[in-house]
Amino acid sequence: MIESRPAGGFNFDNSVRNKMLAGDPKYARLPKAKKTGTTICGVEFKGGIVLGADTRATEGPIVADKNCEKIHYMAPNIYCCGAGTSADTENSTGMISSQLELLRLRTNTQSRVVTAMTLLKRMLFRYQGNVSAALVLGGCDITGAHLYTVYPHGSTDKLPFVTMGSGSLAAMGVFERGYEDDMSEEQAKNLVKDAIKAGIFNDLGSGGNVDLCVIRHNGTSEQQVEMLRNIETPNEGSVIRNKVNRPAHIKMPKGCTAVLKETFESLVVEGGPEPMQL
Repeated sequence: MIESRPAGGFNFDNSVRNKMLAGDPKYARLPKAKKTGTTICGVEFKGGIVLGADTRATEGPIVADKNCEKIHYMAPNIYCCGAGTSADTENSTGMISSQLELLRLRTNTQSRVVTAMTLLKRMLFRYQGNVSAALVLGGCDITGAHLYTVYPHGSTDKLPFVTMGSGSLAAMGVFERGYEDDMSEEQAKNLVKDAIKAGIFNDLGSGGNVDLCVIRHNGTSEQQVEMLRNIETPNEGSVIRNKVNRPAHIKMPKGCTAVLKETFESLVVEGGPEPMQL
């Protein structure tokens, strides 16, 4: 027998518990949101899609990798940029990529971009944002070029130019200033490079080099994909210019360190055991 029916709507009982846990020092502290840093973006041009990403991977205040890959393979005609927790982005895109491969083998047809988007958003919505993967999905199929953003909670947008990550505001400023309809491929590549560099120089979590992925659509079932790894290294000049050449072995001359005090203490203990005779 059910004593009471559950009330509909939202339940905020846990908010009172969380306030108690946060306010009382004897309880464990609540986990804090993890700060991640990335700049990823994409733009449509007349004939395809250009995706871009920086190459810095951070672990809190530590730069873990200066030249990591953030543009992931999804299908021969679809690629995806990932922002957020690196393990979540790599495994999420890897799982959906394997599902797309099985679907291609089953149907003997090319993968659709909207299919990849639907599989990603359903998977992320299932975990209610606990999988920290913010994605920029782009590709070309028989219906044309398509560009999507997929948020960690599962919501999506379809726009001609998109940005994600902590450096997305800087990149979006570049897009809003320089985007034009029916751009050429060279214009789109330059615009994406400028957007990624804006994130690199204005966001502490973004840095390293600029990676591009160009997906061209020629009106048939065949697409041409070009990965441009480290197409620009904006920090290389400053690094070389400020580099200090250190010798492999440093010999410190005697007397370079001042001796402030000298003492002598006897380590012989009176009445102790006799020393060993050799």
